[in-house]
Amino acid sequence: MENEGKNVKSLIKLISTSTIIASMCCLPSVVLVLFGLASVSSAAALSNTLYWGEGGYEWFRPTMLAIASMSVIVGLFLYFRNRGICSFDDVKRQRKKVINTSLAVLITAYLSYLLFNYVILTEVGIMLGLDWESSRFWNK
Repeated sequence: MENEGKNVKSLIKLISTSTIIASMCCLPSVVLVLFGLASVSSAAALSNTLYWGEGGYEWFRPTMLAIASMSVIVGLFLYFRNRGICSFDDVKRQRKKVINTSLAVLITAYLSYLLFNYVILTEVGIMLGLDWESSRFWNK
């Protein structure tokens, strides 16, 4: 039972890490305003630059999404390696476990990214004064 709790914690860390990496277009703006390190207008400009790719930064958001995806894939690989699934024969023998765990982690990571980036960060940014009301998905 203790090993199962450790497994869940390692998967939660994996999902959380990928969610934070994927949200790096908006998270810095919120953090900078939250700690008083930037004005609202400069933080809004930073998030616009990183999210929409203004000023030559069109590479940033796809790169962060790719790094987040790779972190999930590498994390799953290491997760299964630590559980003794090291070869393709082991994967074939335990394919249901591998497929179910992988799908659960991928879906949860994607949904947590959507929730964190488009709901939590948006609402916190709006509370801090960032002009993100138009980015609320329920306003569209």
